[in-house]
Amino acid sequence: MAKKKPAKAKKTAAGRKAAAKSHKKPSAAARLKPAPRPAANGGPTASTLGRPKVTGDEPLYLLFREDYHARQIFEFLKVRTVRELEEFSAGEILRRLSNPIKATVERIRSSLAERNRCLAGDEEFAVEHKSRPDGK
Repeated sequence: MAKKKPAKAKKTAAGRKAAAKSHKKPSAAARLKPAPRPAANGGPTASTLGRPKVTGDEPLYLLFREDYHARQIFEFLKVRTVRELEEFSAGEILRRLSNPIKATVERIRSSLAERNRCLAGDEEFAVEHKSRPDGK
């Protein structure tokens, strides 16, 4: 008995084109093409976040209507829109928010030291503060 040859699958025109393209080597120009670099002007590069779901002119009070503390921060920074808020980095926001707190704590420490009192573990500061000629 003769062995049967397996039936060949018929190739469509699209299949032949795809097969023909896959056998070609990339041209020299394509192989030497450099990898894309970030923008030289320091501007934004291609974002991987996708398309924004809100506009830059969106009021922050609408986006954060349930978050009272966030709205207080926006008021402190004097920003009203998403675009204005995006100009700040997270570190910059923390620095701006913490500076008044740090200054207030220093005033508290000085005021207590002038009255021969101190915060827990702050005796060294109180003694140094009292020994200064100007008291500050």
